[in-house]
Amino acid sequence: KQWYQRRVRGSVGTMVNFPKEVKTYCRHCKAHQKWKVTQYKKGKDSLYAQGKRRYDRKQAGFGGQTKPVFHKKAKVTKKITLKMKCEKCSCLKMKNLGRCKHFELGAEKKKKGPTITADNGLTLIV
Repeated sequence: KQWYQRRVRGSVGTMVNFPKEVKTYCRHCKAHQKWKVTQYKKGKDSLYAQGKRRYDRKQAGFGGQTKPVFHKKAKVTKKITLKMKCEKCSCLKMKNLGRCKHFELGAEKKKKGPTITADNGLTLIV
C-alpha cells in the first residue's frame, strides 16, 4: 500500500490531508528511512536578478507604469509541492501533489461511524 494516492489527470481534490512523517526510500542511504514532510514555500525574490534590475531601470523616472500588470487570474487553486528531508542523512527531495482546494499537513484522520459521548466526558466510537 503506497503512502500517497495517485491522482486522475485533470482532477482537483477538495481536501488533502498528508502525514508530517513518512517512511520511504532514500537514494543516498540506499534504504527506507523516515522523512520529515513540510510544505514548500517560494523564497524571497532577489533584488539583483537581471529581470528585476531591468524592470527597475525601466520604471525609474517619469512616465508611470511601463510594463503590463496581469489582472486576468484564471486559476482558483495553487499546486502543492512537498519538501521531504531524510532524518538520517538530511537529503532533500520534492514531491508534487498537484492542485487541491484545501491542504492539511499532519491533521488527525476523521473517524467513521457515530460517536457516543459518556457522562464522564469520554468519547466512544462504535
